[in-house]
Amino acid sequence: MWKLLLVLTCFATLMGCQKSPSHSAQPLQKITFAYTYQPQSTLVHVAVAKGYFTEEGLDVQSLMFSFGKASLQSLIDHKSDFATVAETPIMFNVLRGEKIFVIANIEATSMNNAIVARKDAGITKAGDLKGKRIGFTPGTTSDFFLDSLLTASGLTRKDIRPVGLKPEEMQEAIMSKQVDAVCTWNFQLTQISHQLGANGAIIYDREVYTETYNVAAQQSFVQSNPETVKHLLRALIKAEDFVKKNPDVAQAIMAAATKVDKGTIHEVWNAFTNHVQLSQTLLITLEDETRWAMENKLTDQTVVPDYKSFIYTDSLKAVKPEVVTIK
Repeated sequence: MWKLLLVLTCFATLMGCQKSPSHSAQPLQKITFAYTYQPQSTLVHVAVAKGYFTEEGLDVQSLMFSFGKASLQSLIDHKSDFATVAETPIMFNVLRGEKIFVIANIEATSMNNAIVARKDAGITKAGDLKGKRIGFTPGTTSDFFLDSLLTASGLTRKDIRPVGLKPEEMQEAIMSKQVDAVCTWNFQLTQISHQLGANGAIIYDREVYTETYNVAAQQSFVQSNPETVKHLLRALIKAEDFVKKNPDVAQAIMAAATKVDKGTIHEVWNAFTNHVQLSQTLLITLEDETRWAMENKLTDQTVVPDYKSFIYTDSLKAVKPEVVTIK
């Protein structure tokens, strides 16, 4: 009898092993995620490095960019499914009629955008910008922050000599004295400051602007793939928890992914709040920036859009409802 039981047990074990593939996880869903080398994309870098997307059934194909405006453009061009981007390029694209959704904020800060200037050009404070050549990147947070800082200092764009530059052109332009200052963000903000050394001055104003960094997707994709969106958000929430508990490891991940010196990453780390949420700040900033764009004739639109219709709350509410505070 015991031999029969042994045979049956082995047979059952063998059958279980043979059946296991049919009960295993479904094949990973392939998605293309456009994100940046910037510190604002930390949660995405960590989620990739720690395998959180894979755990959530997603096979992420990374599409890397130096800044969010370019990342979002890949989404507009249907070359990616998701993109990380600050709210300013989102605002401009909504005004152009693009049908996109913000599905989450993944970072917010009032200490990322600043002007770094040459002291030998006579600049140590915001008021010194008058008449100077200031590099900025049109259509980005650099554009909006520059005007906000000027307004707070009693100046306008007409009081300076604005020079449109790509982010990757900033460092060479200021070091070669093509411009007297640049309005930019990290990591290059800190890198340029280091290179200027004692000749550099950084001008912050945390009262004039709070940047939100977001994950965006085409509305049609979100509506057709609501479960995919939830899985992506769960992976990012796992990354948030990891970053909170393991900041040193997270910084090492960013150093490896971005090829930026870990000392620089550590230096700017506390300027950023890496949280998955949907906050009222996003809505307020989108509306403020739209009014700015209209006043400065950067758009032919004359009515502020209903930005709530471009913010998709259902997925994040399903995954972590307490972090959705948009009214």
